[in-house]
Amino acid sequence: MCGIIGYTGPLSAKRVLLDGLSQLEYRGYDSSGIGFFDSDFSVKVIKTTGKVARLKELCRDVPEEVHCGLGHTRWATHGGVTQENSHPHQAGRVTLIHNGIIENCHQLTTDYHLEGKLRSQTDSEVAAWVLDALYDGEPLSSIRRLIPLLKGSYGFCILFSDHPGEIYAVRNVSPLVAAYTRSGSVIASDLTALIPYTRSYTVVPEGFVVKLTPYRMTFYDEEGNQTNAETMEVNWDTDSARKNGFPHFMLKEIHEQPEALKNTILPRLTQGLPDFKADGIGDELFRECSRIRIVACGTAMHAGMVGRALMEPLLRIPVQVSVASEFRYEDPVIGEDTLTIVISQSGETIDTLAALRLARERGSRVLSIVNVKGSTIARESDYVLYTHAGPEIAVASTKAYSVQLAALYLLLCRMALVRGKMTREEGKEFVKDLLDAVPAMDAMIGQSDVIKTVVRPVVSRQDAFFIGRNLDYAFSLEGALKLKEISYIHADAYAAGELKHGTIALIADQVPVIALATQDSVFSKTISNVREVKARGAYVILIAKESAPVETGAADAVIRIPDLHDRFTVFPIAVVLQLIAYHASVLKGVDVDQPRNLAKSVTVE
Repeated sequence: MCGIIGYTGPLSAKRVLLDGLSQLEYRGYDSSGIGFFDSDFSVKVIKTTGKVARLKELCRDVPEEVHCGLGHTRWATHGGVTQENSHPHQAGRVTLIHNGIIENCHQLTTDYHLEGKLRSQTDSEVAAWVLDALYDGEPLSSIRRLIPLLKGSYGFCILFSDHPGEIYAVRNVSPLVAAYTRSGSVIASDLTALIPYTRSYTVVPEGFVVKLTPYRMTFYDEEGNQTNAETMEVNWDTDSARKNGFPHFMLKEIHEQPEALKNTILPRLTQGLPDFKADGIGDELFRECSRIRIVACGTAMHAGMVGRALMEPLLRIPVQVSVASEFRYEDPVIGEDTLTIVISQSGETIDTLAALRLARERGSRVLSIVNVKGSTIARESDYVLYTHAGPEIAVASTKAYSVQLAALYLLLCRMALVRGKMTREEGKEFVKDLLDAVPAMDAMIGQSDVIKTVVRPVVSRQDAFFIGRNLDYAFSLEGALKLKEISYIHADAYAAGELKHGTIALIADQVPVIALATQDSVFSKTISNVREVKARGAYVILIAKESAPVETGAADAVIRIPDLHDRFTVFPIAVVLQLIAYHASVLKGVDVDQPRNLAKSVTVE
């Protein structure tokens, strides 16, 4: 959610902070600010609502000789979008930036008599004032006394006015990564802000305090003892975080999907079959479970829905998909016989992390599918299957979805082999069909201009519907999410057979209906539903296989995908649905990469 950057060293802190905030804009935000030690060693704060470009204008007169400071982009939780609520917050000797939510901020306000001191409506300022009340001139001991008072999630970076050149940080759930480089010490909420300076980094361990100076980076454990933390290496090309000639990150990331798919699949094949030995995942995990729970949010949950639709009929065991934010409140039936699969691009999604912890408490083994090495979900899982999508900058997920699907397909194949539901020959054919999806995605990327033309009539409408049966319905859920999140056209997905049970009342003249008909076993039934909406005046975009027998006039536009086995049509369909949303957003003139009210990584409840 909120973006954090801190720097101390010989470079211009103003430039490092503002450049870092620009790198973090994709996370979603509504205000921004920096705080820094001025030439007289006092701490100055500049902050504003709106984009980082506005903050840069306000910082023109900040001298280049400033060498230590903090930067922040805020996604509003407590309090509205105002300059007072933006970060950093100053409280006496403390200047603080925060990602997360302090759940007991009202009680702390009462306990520390802060009513007359607060200038904002934020929980973050409350934490700053409490820390100032505890501060005795020793940052480490004061932060240690603050931690047990807080309930909730937090990633704090802190300046103390009497400790110039020093940055202190601590986190609980909310992510922080830090590095000491030849150019000084830098800390951020996301690797993208670090990669201009280093490829080596450390994930700040939960509960540890890190002290950054121009000369070193020091970690202190929960008892206050100086300790070491694991150093990791960025495992993707730094060019992946740049547009490289594309007008938007989303379009670039759509184009990167075939390569990301290969990077996720090929290293895990041995003699043409999935093999997870290098991931530390043994076959006993798949052999011993008698039920599967898939837990995720948003796009990752839609990948899980596809996984469930494939797994349950083939494996013949119960497979259930749960929305992560509801999982804890369902009192789920899970235990030692359950394999819980959690899916998260960032590995920091707070609801998914909470679900993971509950599953482990109840004895379930947890396998996570994540894209970020060393993330909290990865570290707390029993097993990790890393996808290899590289950084995904656009808020709307594209290549992360595709590689999550690829990981689930590989898992399905291995589980079916281990459990005797698939022969080796059938497994090799399955993998061959999966790899055939790569050129199929390329083919649909090449149809971008055709899709743009088809989408034009949609952009003037307020509502749209996605329909499909069987796997096509699971695919359509993601299509509806993509369209509404970046074009702001209200869109819903329905099982096509459910139209007559109420939804068809909403079909009127020129209402867009995107119909998916790629499953051979239900093709004719889906076409019947298409006729029903067409007869009521809908503008129908039909997505079907190249060889599918579509009558002339059955739809207003037909988008053909390559002929694949029904199981694998999701991959070219994903590209089509992403391009529909992308072109609708561009044609409407809205912000493709940073849609309103949304954040890339949801680290608060």
